[in-house]
Amino acid sequence: MYKILQKTQFSEKVFEFRIEAPQMAKHAHAGQFLMVRANETGERVPFTFADWNPEEGWVEFIFMVVGKTTMMLSHYEAGDYLEDVTGPLGQPTQMSGNRIAVIGGGVGLAIAFPVARQLVSTGHEVHAIMGARTKDLLLLEDQFRSILDDDHVHITTDDGSYGEKGVVTAPLERLLQAKAVDEVFCVGPVPMMKFSALTAQKYNTPITASLNPIMVDGTGMCGCCRVEVGGQTKFACVDGPDFDATQVNWNDLRARQAAYRTEEGQAVKAYEEANCACQK
Repeated sequence: MYKILQKTQFSEKVFEFRIEAPQMAKHAHAGQFLMVRANETGERVPFTFADWNPEEGWVEFIFMVVGKTTMMLSHYEAGDYLEDVTGPLGQPTQMSGNRIAVIGGGVGLAIAFPVARQLVSTGHEVHAIMGARTKDLLLLEDQFRSILDDDHVHITTDDGSYGEKGVVTAPLERLLQAKAVDEVFCVGPVPMMKFSALTAQKYNTPITASLNPIMVDGTGMCGCCRVEVGGQTKFACVDGPDFDATQVNWNDLRARQAAYRTEEGQAVKAYEEANCACQK
């Protein structure tokens, strides 16, 4: 059992948990993830480390309510316990460039921040490109600004409610045109990562993507998280989650992510009906 030490709500559907996990905190690295099972009958779901503290013995992860399990987790409070938490899993993020653009879209910003922080701490020059649909869904701005100069933080929103109206590829292209970066890291929705990769490819700039396929066990045994990279099958949970973004079959990844959308909708509906006040 893993105790929830702190719950933070960023918006209507985005939450952060800090959980007690001293051994996990000692071994966590930027880019790795953990698997969570909320209760005895719950499914296992992956979340990337947003932060951790080996001295105090805690790790944090951020999630958005999109299905039954995340809806259920959103009702947990500080002091409650999660049945199982396994990690760290996956390969840590490794970047070789000196000047790096770190792109995060939506909840992907929770992954982008520890990557940016790690790069800054090891002497890299970092530009953060932060994208969200609207201002209310922009995560961790204060955290990014705490490690970067203001002119190295680039914010875009789809509706123009904050920062630059548009998508993350606009500031990315400007940085590439100015030769201000020599490598790119991206994480977020599949379309965002796909077009970030195409933009970087125009300028012959290496780009790494942190992929988020469906996962079941997180150890490479189920094969559910397989992705096609450079024409070869890879397993995101053990070979990744980071891959050369120019080699990813984005259409295949997007199709696989949507494979159980109908079943996910049915599960949400059943959960809502079972927990409706009219049933109590």
